Amino acid sequence: MAEFGSCVRITRASSKRVAASAMSDDQSTNKKRVVLGELPNIQNATGSAAQKRKATSQITKCKPKKRTKIAAAPMIKTTVVVEDNDPKLTVDDILDDPEMKGPYSSDIYAYLRKMEAEPIRRPIPNYLEKIQTDISANMRGVLVDWMVEVAEEYKLGSDTLYLSISYIDRFLSMNIINRQRLQLLGVSSMLIASKYEEITPPHVEDFCYITDNTYRRDEVVKMEADILKSLNFEMGNPTAKTFLRRFTNIAQEDFKIPNLHLEFLGHYLAELSLLDYNFVKFLPSLIAASVVFLAKFIIRPKQHPWGPNLQQYTGYRPADLRPCVLLLHDLYMARRGGSLIAVREKYKQQRFKSVAMMPSPPEIPFAYFEEA
Repeated sequence: MAEFGSCVRITRASSKRVAASAMSDDQSTNKKRVVLGELPNIQNATGSAAQKRKATSQITKCKPKKRTKIAAAPMIKTTVVVEDNDPKLTVDDILDDPEMKGPYSSDIYAYLRKMEAEPIRRPIPNYLEKIQTDISANMRGVLVDWMVEVAEEYKLGSDTLYLSISYIDRFLSMNIINRQRLQLLGVSSMLIASKYEEITPPHVEDFCYITDNTYRRDEVVKMEADILKSLNFEMGNPTAKTFLRRFTNIAQEDFKIPNLHLEFLGHYLAELSLLDYNFVKFLPSLIAASVVFLAKFIIRPKQHPWGPNLQQYTGYRPADLRPCVLLLHDLYMARRGGSLIAVREKYKQQRFKSVAMMPSPPEIPFAYFEEA
């Protein structure tokens, strides 16, 4: 019996050791990877059973304290004065254009204003009378109207169109050409502007094709070289579209939500200005400011279209804009350039909110050209 009892005790002890080793193996195999933030929770979960029982007994022994009502303290009204030390946001700080932000926007604008007035980037205001002998203002208008259609055909950006016409006016201010080569000048200028602005510009053959193969490839390339030499490779001058982006964003501050009609109407008026030779004498920034003035007048004819913000950020007073605005209004009312329809048909489309068909009063009150 003694031997049998000792055998039983040995067997139970060995079975306990086997069970304990098995449990440790299971625990080691069930370990999971955890992130650092979860480690305190796992440490608490793996505490000893004695600690858990002790904590449980302490919880059960604790009796909840009775809640006592505390009389509410009388409300004392105090006035707190908060000093606003944050700098006030300017219009440039809240504009969407990332190139016109905060501390360097004024420097960029001053640089563009200086660049637009440089003689090497400006055409002669009356080059048709002084330089050209075989080209008229009407011929120039027909060429620009056709180039608007070409830009639409090849889906070129508006900056490409504005640069093309800038190259034409600057080239005609220095070189005499006959009317047979005027279209060649147009397509070659657009070829250069496409290379400057577009990601995938049309090929030379595309521009030959659009002229019904009136000009050969070598003629287009030769004219391209002549333009580049005449302009001394100064191809990056600011246009009315350059300033129109900034001025339109400033004008949008007068509306509770961004007004698409104001934006598209501005684009329409600016492209109309390209058709008329009389706008060559105006600086691009002045044309852009006049466009915003007239667009706001057409949308809200009973409100003064100019204000302190626009005057501050454009640098123009209403009186400065009067000659340009009146010319633009005549174009919009088709009292000038009525036979040139490409721009008008383009902006009658629904994707431009049909702004070419928006009604406008026949005259602009003289009082609007006084200080707002």
